[in-house]
Parts: sequence; structure tokens; C-alpha cells
Amino acid sequence: MLTCLPRLSCVSFLYSLPKLSNNVKQIHAQLVTNGLKSPTFLAKLIEHYCGSPYQHIANNAHLVFQYFDAPNLFLFNTLIRCVQPKGSLRIFQNEFSRGVIVFDDCTYNFVLGACARSPSSSTLWVGRQLHAQIVKHGVESNILVLTTNIHFYASNKDIISARRVFDEMAERSSVTWNAMITGFCSLKEGNKKYAVNALSLFNDMLADPSGVKPTDTTIVSVLSAASQIGMIETGACIHGFAEKTVCSPEDDVFIGTGLVDMYSKCGCLDSALSIFWRMNQKDILTWTAMTTGLAVHGKGKQALEVLYKMGAYGVKPNEVTFTSLLSACCHAGLVEEGLQLFHDIKRKFGVMPQIQHYGCIVDLLGRSGKLKEAYDFIMRMPISPDAVIWRSLLGACKIHGNVVMGEKVGKFLLQLEEQSCAELALKSEDYVALSNVYASAERWNDVETVRKKMKAKSVLNKAGYSSVQTVSMATL
Repeated sequence: MLTCLPRLSCVSFLYSLPKLSNNVKQIHAQLVTNGLKSPTFLAKLIEHYCGSPYQHIANNAHLVFQYFDAPNLFLFNTLIRCVQPKGSLRIFQNEFSRGVIVFDDCTYNFVLGACARSPSSSTLWVGRQLHAQIVKHGVESNILVLTTNIHFYASNKDIISARRVFDEMAERSSVTWNAMITGFCSLKEGNKKYAVNALSLFNDMLADPSGVKPTDTTIVSVLSAASQIGMIETGACIHGFAEKTVCSPEDDVFIGTGLVDMYSKCGCLDSALSIFWRMNQKDILTWTAMTTGLAVHGKGKQALEVLYKMGAYGVKPNEVTFTSLLSACCHAGLVEEGLQLFHDIKRKFGVMPQIQHYGCIVDLLGRSGKLKEAYDFIMRMPISPDAVIWRSLLGACKIHGNVVMGEKVGKFLLQLEEQSCAELALKSEDYVALSNVYASAERWNDVETVRKKMKAKSVLNKAGYSSVQTVSMATL
């Protein structure tokens, strides 16, 4: 018990206290008893409280802030920095409405960071109001605040505003460039122009007269951009640039993982494997990137070999790793191996199978023509199957010409859609898939019925499109 600690001993004990310690409340009581109101010590106490995963304990941080006689900017900044993003925004809005505390650069930086960590329409609105306050109070000269502002806009998918802030900055650090490049790379919703913009911005960074240098974060981001658009020449150039200026991929797990991912996605598995085995350190992301690369190119047996070597390196596979490996079994037609791996997920590796793992098994059985086994597997699942699993089985029914089961699965899938307005507005594939099942059996009246149902429900068939690479990156 810490009931009679002297004042100085109490302060010393607070600084040596480990995170999530049960003695925080006793230290707090001793600080109050001894009348200690140093902002530095109280800020440390706030950090301890906010580090607790239990909300009723974390709420004590507010009591520490209110304990000070007058509103203190340092304690306020500490509080909004340490609490959860939504709490940070709520506290800031309350103090802003009171108008007692005059905010500084750190305040705006922390609140913008909270908006970036919790992207939504409401936080986007709050962040834009903060941006207006930053301009109004002349804080736009602070490079750290503007960099966080770029990160905030990019996290909320307002890349145009992020680029506007970036272009208006008189000075940029490597962190600023990274925030903008990473922002472009994070927008992957079927639009590769953002990846091209990221690579173009990287070229601008290299030509910037201020002499700012790329970091490992920069390299990882542009490697991701190159892999998104399949530009192997560009990726190889970035690889050479990283070797010459940043560090060797064998010594940096992040760059090494980025290279493994890039070469794998571009189809150069030999290069990916070469870098993978030369790396001095590999984390779970590295192993998953390699197994995923092998998986998508149908190298099922090699992917399984990689899995069973993970234990020797002290790395435990996770849910994503098993998803990629089961996918590899699907593409390679390794039915027995895939089923054995699925049973080993929980029994041997101690990982609880997720919905995506069940989906892979349905896909595996469906591809191999074991449609009844796939249907029975779905019926025995301990969790409710989603629409993706049923679509997988429906597609297998069409491939193998099982019209009876295809009709059964297709009608069930459409019933699921009709229970969800959002799904009904978005998914035309299910109607088309059922229509194709009927067409393969030349049941044209049923095809017409499905098409009329689509028209009656205003379900539009999505048009197909092709992507042609026309942009290349200048030599680094």
C-alpha cells in the first residue's frame, strides 16, 4: 500500500510506475493529499489513466485536469493527446465553446490527429472547421500542424483538399511528403490514377531543391503504388534507388516486405523469393506477403512449404496468412491439402477460423466439383454464411452445370438480397449469375423471368471495362 509516501517519493514513484499499474489511484490520492499541483506531474498522471483499457479508469484523467485551479493549456493538450479520438474531439469542442483556454499549435495538431484516426463525415466537418481556425489564428506557418492537416484530409478521403494544403506550403519535410504520397496510395477503390499521382509526386520529391531525402516510409509507399498498377520496371527502379540511398532490403524489414509484396503482385516470384530468404528479419507481414504472392499465382505447394517453415523462425501465422494459404490451395486444386490445413488452423495453430476461411473451403470444394460436399459444409458452419459464400457456390454450380443446385442457391441468395435494401441496390451479379445458370441449361423462359425481375426492381447490370497502362515513370 502507498498510504504514507512522502511527497518527493510519491513523485518519484509516479515516474517509475509501469503502464496499467493498479497503484495509479493511490498515487493520485497522495498527490492530492500533499497538495502537489505541478502540471508536469499531473500530466504524467493523465497519461497513466488514459493508458487503461477500462473506461471508468480512463475517465479519471478528466478529474486530474479539473483538479487544477485554473484551466491549464499544457494539461489540456496532454488530455486531448492521450484520450481516444472521439473523446478528444468532444473535450476540444466543450472547451472551444467555453472560450476560456487560448489554444496553441500543439492543440490544433493533436485534435487534427484525432480527426485523422477516426475518419467519418462528422470528423471531416470538424477538421475543416479546425483548418479555418488554423488560418484565422495564423498557425498555418507551423509545418507540423500542416503535415497533420494533410494526413487528416487524406485519411478522410478528401485528397483534393490534402493536395491543396500540400501545394500551399512554403516548406516541407520528409514527413510532409510521406503524408501526401501515403494519402494517394491509401485510395485504392478501383482507381489507379492515385497510384500514378503518388509516383509522380515521388519524382517531384527527388527533384525538390530543398534537398529533402526519402525515408523508408517513402520507399514502402511508392513500392505499394507501383504494385497497384503492376509497373514492374518502376518497382525495380525504386528497388535500386533504395539499395543506393536508403538501406539494403535485407536490413530493413519494412522495405524488404514492400519489395516482396511488389514483386509478388507483379508476377516476379523468383525475385520476391530471393529477397524474402535474404532478409535478416521477417515479421508476420513479410511471411503473409510471400504466401499471398505464391497463392495468387497458383503456387499452392510452395505456399504450404513456406507456412511450415514459419515456426522455425519463431513466427506464428495469423488469420490473413491462413486466408492466403487456403486461397493458394483453391487456385492449385489442392483439395486434400486445403482441407487438412483448415482442420489444423484451430487444432495445430490455435487460431479460430473466420468467415473468410470457411469461404475458401467452399470455393475449394466448388472448384473441384464437390458441390454437395460444399453445400453440406455450409450447412454445418458454426457461423452464418454470408452472401459471398453463397455466390461462390453459385458460380461453381454454373461451371459444373449443376442447374438444380444452382437454382436452389440462386433463389436463396436473391432472398437474402431482398432482405437488404443496400445489397439490393448494389448487387446485380447475383441476378446475372442465376440467369447464366439457366442459360447454360437452355432454360430461356427462366432466363427471361430473372431479367424481368431485375428490370422491375431497377437493378442495373454493371458494364465491364478494361485497364490499359499508358503512364511510365521517369528513370530515377
